[in-house]
Amino acid sequence: MLSKDTISRFQQLETPFYYYDLDVLRKTLAACHAASSKYGFHVHYAMKANFNPAVLDVIQSFGFGADCVSGNEVKAAIEHGFGKEKIVFAGVGKSDKEINLALDADIFCFNAESVQELLIINDLAKAKNKTAKIAIRINPNVDAHTHHFITTGLDENKFGINIWQLPEVVDALHSCPNLEFLGIHFHIGSQITDMEVYKNLCTRVNEIQDWFEDRGFEIKVLNTGGGLGVDYQHPDANGIPDFESYFKVFSDFLDVKPGQEVHFELGRALVAQCSALISRVLYVKNGLKKNFLVLDAGMTELIRPMLYQAYHLIENLSQSESQEIRKPGSGKEDPSQIIHYDVVGPICESTDCFQKDVELPQSYRGDLIAIRTAGAYGEVMASGYNLRDRVGSIYSE
Repeated sequence: MLSKDTISRFQQLETPFYYYDLDVLRKTLAACHAASSKYGFHVHYAMKANFNPAVLDVIQSFGFGADCVSGNEVKAAIEHGFGKEKIVFAGVGKSDKEINLALDADIFCFNAESVQELLIINDLAKAKNKTAKIAIRINPNVDAHTHHFITTGLDENKFGINIWQLPEVVDALHSCPNLEFLGIHFHIGSQITDMEVYKNLCTRVNEIQDWFEDRGFEIKVLNTGGGLGVDYQHPDANGIPDFESYFKVFSDFLDVKPGQEVHFELGRALVAQCSALISRVLYVKNGLKKNFLVLDAGMTELIRPMLYQAYHLIENLSQSESQEIRKPGSGKEDPSQIIHYDVVGPICESTDCFQKDVELPQSYRGDLIAIRTAGAYGEVMASGYNLRDRVGSIYSE
């Protein structure tokens, strides 16, 4: 919940903007660090979730590594102080330019997603007289029971190498002298809150690592990816994800051999709750069947509701803080009256709608609106569609 002083500060600022509560971020990171350190686990921050410079600086200060999915993310990780020995480069479509950049940076590991990619990395490493460390991203065909747009571990997904292709992987590794095999990598999806899913993943990881070891490969790293979900409905009551239960599942069910490292790639769970998109009501449109709040923020600032049908808690900050009872005849009704609104943006697309039938106090032009839990896949997915100004960001004081 935002304080009255913070809301008063917002009144003086041009909207829309992302507000980052860095204290919430630090508390979340501290909880994750404490829970993972208990088992000696290694956590890499999935930079695609949010690469706001101030956010990256705070995350790096906790000693986490970086999970990158582009050459520019690798560059940003290095620029923000993430040690090269803690940088992992994943992604299903790494370009030659990006691979060369990562080779020059001597990063910790590439998570390779196809047999052809193994051959390409080997050739590029050979040209530089280098050896590239490799983990094989394997598609375990484990259902994450989440939205189908953010499921990544099924046979039908583009990510990773399928089980039946593993003999080809073995042949490729034997024929690539400029690759050093480190281990195996998995990532089955995002916004996962059912711990049984991770139990199932552990079972598959155990089976697959046995398969590799039976063929003479030493597994030094088990990388189980990330995907831990957050509570979008109750951001104040459940602001910090259940890191304790999450890491305990892997401690209990993953068959970790002596000397092995277990790695994780968490993004959303670390940053989602630390930010809100702050907007203003431009217009209130009242109809016979529908009432609309037209905001100055839209799908160009936060596309998740339009892209994934994602839910975000929406709050009217002005009315929630108002102590004034508006008298009949003043032209404004009692602010405690609850009205159903479709909360929409200004973009010339019918899909530019944050949520339908939102229960809010009666709202007025100029009211401040907060769209909560927007720290993950919010600012980073913003666009300039309709030639919109790029959304800015401000930070807690």
